[in-house]
Amino acid sequence: MSYPVNRMRRLRRTDALRRLVRENTVLLDDLIYPLFVTHGLDVKLQVSSMPGVYHFSIDTLCREAEEVRTLGIPAILLFGIPAVKDEFGSEAYAPDGIIQRAVKALKSAVPELVVITDVCLCEYTSHGHCGVLRDGEVANDETLELIARTALSHAEAGADIVAPSDMMDGRVSAIREALDDSGFTGVPIMSYSAKFASAFYGPFRDAAGCAPKFGDRSSYQMDPPNRREALKEITLDLEEGADIVMVKPALSYLDIISDARASVDVPIAAYNVSGEYCMVKAAAEKGYVDERRVTVEILTSIKRAGADMIITYHAKDFAFWTKEGKL
Repeated sequence: MSYPVNRMRRLRRTDALRRLVRENTVLLDDLIYPLFVTHGLDVKLQVSSMPGVYHFSIDTLCREAEEVRTLGIPAILLFGIPAVKDEFGSEAYAPDGIIQRAVKALKSAVPELVVITDVCLCEYTSHGHCGVLRDGEVANDETLELIARTALSHAEAGADIVAPSDMMDGRVSAIREALDDSGFTGVPIMSYSAKFASAFYGPFRDAAGCAPKFGDRSSYQMDPPNRREALKEITLDLEEGADIVMVKPALSYLDIISDARASVDVPIAAYNVSGEYCMVKAAAEKGYVDERRVTVEILTSIKRAGADMIITYHAKDFAFWTKEGKL
């Protein structure tokens, strides 16, 4: 009887052997933790649609950020909940806006933590769209000025990285010019380059209060069936001065991450979005899946596809599992 010479199982025989030949491992250094900041004092309010996710006031946000740093997570991505919304999203670029105040407090309280700010108008506009409306449509070029002002105000407050998520054409160039003209040449841009008009954003829109009051965002976010177009978006953003490009969502767009990794030689971020997170939490609560194993498998698949950094609401859980030696 003939036996195989090449036995792939040899290197799978024990946990130590498997770890020795493992091709991809998710590390805490790969993770970015999204956080929501709101007005008020001593606020830590559970988001009803996202287990384990909260609205923080600036004081509690700083305490949360200190815990994040202590756990070994290197960066946070900050979203603001304004006190008042208007047609032009004025608090997004106000010097005393919620994000601007929060960034100053964070850089004072936890200076070594990387603070990334989401740059968009949707949380701040009364209509919930990502730009200025004209005749029921988002006016691209008019919006660029406000997006650039928002990014500049974040840099002035001390943000380490600005991350435009609006998907307006030319926004990276507008932001780069505004930053450079004001002396912020060292502030990187993490662009939401391939951001798809996805159904997986639902829980986030509840958390941020940014669901559109009419229509949807399909006229400016990418159409989910499109693959080649994503590389064009990424290429254009790099030509305009992006330092990091992002694919969002992550789990249903692993092919886009892989394409990007094969095509560009810059850091790639992937956003493991709210809907992906909540599906795991809901299934785990019902006992249908092992939350830890499923989470690690999902994050590993994102890294295996080519992401250098992963934005995920699972970051603290992952850090606790790491600390407890469960990974």
